[in-house]
Amino acid sequence: MKNIAVIGAGTMGNGIAHTFAQFDYSVHLIDISEDSLKRGMATIAKNLDRMVAKEKISEAKKTATLNNITTYTAIKKGVKNADLVIEAATENAVLKSKIFKELDVECNKNTILATNTSSISITQIAAATNRPEKVIGMHFMNPVPIMKLVEIIKGYSTDDAVMETITELSKKINKIPVAVNDYPGFVANRILMPMINEAIETLYNKVAGVSEIDTVMKLGMAHPMGPLQLADFIGLDVCLSILNVLHDGFKNPKYAPCPLLVNMVMAGKLGVKSSEGFYDYTESRKAEKVAKMFL
Repeated sequence: MKNIAVIGAGTMGNGIAHTFAQFDYSVHLIDISEDSLKRGMATIAKNLDRMVAKEKISEAKKTATLNNITTYTAIKKGVKNADLVIEAATENAVLKSKIFKELDVECNKNTILATNTSSISITQIAAATNRPEKVIGMHFMNPVPIMKLVEIIKGYSTDDAVMETITELSKKINKIPVAVNDYPGFVANRILMPMINEAIETLYNKVAGVSEIDTVMKLGMAHPMGPLQLADFIGLDVCLSILNVLHDGFKNPKYAPCPLLVNMVMAGKLGVKSSEGFYDYTESRKAEKVAKMFL
């Protein structure tokens, strides 16, 4: 397995492409937007420059990594001869099903189709194809080149041999794969998102302020980042989407998104990506000062 296609050049997609390319895989990075591809490649180059500056890789390794990536705006051309396709598009079940339906038509019959979804059912996505046994979840953590974990999610029909292949592949790119069954939120987000939502509820009920809540979790629970700052980093729209998947999937009110989170997303305050969330990021990506709350 040497030819990897990645669908989507956003944060997760370019991180996945970077990681495979750095381990000498031939990577086709695919996005319908040429501008997105340019931004994705610029991000990869910037991250590689940072690694060179820290003497983690050589300049020659940086050049080789970039040369291992080819960009495409058409799925048909991009997935040709791919051994594995990893979809990293927007967290939307309808969009993902549409992409997988097209991949099923355009890919070789032996190609494994993976999704980087953080919460959507692998079984549901696989149902859009005629090869559900070859559909699997590969949930990478952000930032992909740095974070070690990959949740390997087995859909209802995923073949055991496919699970084994993807598990071994993950190890070859220096990740630690963890096998997970196909239930809403899997493991990472089933545990993380209720914690983030509870932190937002704590703020919403005026128990404490933003920095106070994050300080308690950092100093009291040894978390490297507080839950509200982490929510900003993930994207408040993404947090809301995952909570909605959990709420719809389990029909349990404990997963209902906090009204403050809903209001902030409606107001376009999405965190780092919009320069304002629970913190203000207008001057840098660091959490500088507490932004206006939409109570």
